[in-house]
Amino acid sequence: MNIDNIKRIYFVGIGGIGMSALARFFKQRNAEVMGYDKTQTDLTTALIQENIGVTFTDAETALDKEADVVIYTPAIPEDNAILNWYRTNNYPVFKRSDALQWITEAMFAVTVAGTHGKTTTSTMIAHILRHTGYGCNAFLGGISVNYNTNYWHAENDNNIAVIEADEYDRSFLKLYPDVAVLTAMDPDHLDIYGTAEAVQEAYIQYTANIKPGGVLIRKHGLKQGALLKGDHKMTYSLQSAGADIYADRIQMKQGTYQFDVMGKGVFMQGVQLNVGGMHNVENCIAAIAVARQLQIPDEDIKDAVAAFQGVKRRFEYVVKNDHLVYIDDYAHHPEELQALIKSAKTLFSKKRVVIAFQPHLYSRTKDFAAEFAHALDMADEIILLDIYPARELPMEGVDSAMIKSKMGNPNVTILSKEGLLSYAASAPLEVFITAGAGDIDKLVAPLKEIIEKR
Repeated sequence: MNIDNIKRIYFVGIGGIGMSALARFFKQRNAEVMGYDKTQTDLTTALIQENIGVTFTDAETALDKEADVVIYTPAIPEDNAILNWYRTNNYPVFKRSDALQWITEAMFAVTVAGTHGKTTTSTMIAHILRHTGYGCNAFLGGISVNYNTNYWHAENDNNIAVIEADEYDRSFLKLYPDVAVLTAMDPDHLDIYGTAEAVQEAYIQYTANIKPGGVLIRKHGLKQGALLKGDHKMTYSLQSAGADIYADRIQMKQGTYQFDVMGKGVFMQGVQLNVGGMHNVENCIAAIAVARQLQIPDEDIKDAVAAFQGVKRRFEYVVKNDHLVYIDDYAHHPEELQALIKSAKTLFSKKRVVIAFQPHLYSRTKDFAAEFAHALDMADEIILLDIYPARELPMEGVDSAMIKSKMGNPNVTILSKEGLLSYAASAPLEVFITAGAGDIDKLVAPLKEIIEKR
């Protein structure tokens, strides 16, 4: 599909973080853009304000019969009336991943994949390219704090796309990158893949799609790393001198980091990253590696990194003062939770850390209950909310109590959302964290209000 030939496009599930970025892309290219979503959100409200037609009615009367192309997200249920009407009437219907494939075929593509770290890393890369004037089209899985959006286009018409590559439904296997970043290969989405080995095989296939002459930038020490493809390869690491590029002399100061960047042919002194989380220093190293591949000058990279304000819900400081720190994070995998809690305890070593966690998906909870318990045990106190089901139906015997039963830390409580708000009003808090990929984000604003009134 030639993206230049698309003049009218309809999105089924337009309010998703990935779908809304595509909708904005085609709108910017002067296509007529419309779409459906089940629920009105801040994202759908923003799309409407940008003159993109959004309906919340799943019926034939709500769709666009003049559409050239229809794009849908795999999260849409099979009984969706709009999607089925388009299929029945033989419209060209494609997945979101197909549209991203067309973009990688038409542009110089930088794609970022991995079980975790991909949203922050892709946002950092896109920010560096934008801030330095290099320019890019950014398709992100989160909202950049700097620009308050998940999409922007290259103002200088630079034909580069930075794309977050989603492993769910094997979507990322349709992408054809010039520069491929791989942050992690930990097992996840076992409801899709079945086994950890199948997850690793998918990541290997992701790297096999790198265009001839392209570059793979992968985290140092990945399992099966020797099997990954790419005509040119380099590794990055937080601090391992065995990697091609890594951080050295890391210093923490009031929730920020200063470090040098070292490696083969690399010496960048005095980089400052003003977002929390040691894992974000490692993400930053990957972003710097991409920027240097594009031959952006080191001083420009440093200025861009210092200006980076992070991604909403990725170690986001909601409240930060001398008495209390409130951090909100999207962490929904055991490895992400462990990195989140460890970073908070390291940055605020003299303070008591309380985390409220909402598990995401029954299948993920069942598959990783012991791992979630181990990660959460690191906190001083843990509050568990009910599982957010997303696309799944309940599973017998799978609930938040399953995680609690495997924990060694006795300071764990299961609360409702209303119970969490009551808890926050009176509990002694020093470092408070909310985490999860479900609807726990809707509690952030009321929690912030409650905490600031204390």
